Amino acid sequence: MNEYIPAQYSMRLTVGEHAPRHVRRIVRSFLEEWRMPELSDAIELGVTELLANVVQHVPDRRCALLLLRQPAGVRVEVTDGSDRLPVSPARPEPDAEGGRGLLLLDAMADKWGVSLWRGGGKTVWFECASPTAQVYPDRQPWADDAPSTRS
Repeated sequence: MNEYIPAQYSMRLTVGEHAPRHVRRIVRSFLEEWRMPELSDAIELGVTELLANVVQHVPDRRCALLLLRQPAGVRVEVTDGSDRLPVSPARPEPDAEGGRGLLLLDAMADKWGVSLWRGGGKTVWFECASPTAQVYPDRQPWADDAPSTRS
């Protein structure tokens, strides 16, 4: 294992056809380094759903992804330039191809939310706690319930 493991990872991207696959690989790598591989399925699913929402609802498909290691889990944020809030249908049609992403996010994440930005855009975030997370007492926590500051 590396001696220095960054506590966060961020990237800006235009979401294309292969982006979710590549991002999932990056996420999995960080979760392994952070000794939280048990969160891989949930975090990868959440990231995939948020990126799918960018593809479907953000005209230019641009977004920023932030992956944060927290003392007891992981927080993921996806920020885009659209003011359109994610909406989950009350009852998606059984044969509908979409409309279940937020239901999945709600089922697999410990908490999630959306923050609108004054200058336009939003951040959709979720957190997953790890029952086996190793807390490093010499490291300061860097995230709380508030979304991180957009750069």
